[in-house]
Amino acid sequence: MSTMEKITFNLPSELKEQVSALKDELHMSMSNIYVEAIKKFVKEQEELKWKQGASLASKDKNYLKLIDELEQEQDDIYGY
Repeated sequence: MSTMEKITFNLPSELKEQVSALKDELHMSMSNIYVEAIKKFVKEQEELKWKQGASLASKDKNYLKLIDELEQEQDDIYGY
């Protein structure tokens, strides 16, 4: 189990009211809602980095040449 750390941050009042309403609907603590929201945000940012990296790689001539060479080499490999 990972250690938990207490943090403090500012949140607009309207957003806090919305989260509070969700808390009651979902029967979750405010803390759990914040943790889940932050996890989702971090995951989305990681996926964005991967997509940006793939986009950059797809425009890199040296990378594309290497991929072509590796694909040609793979044609000579047989699985048993």
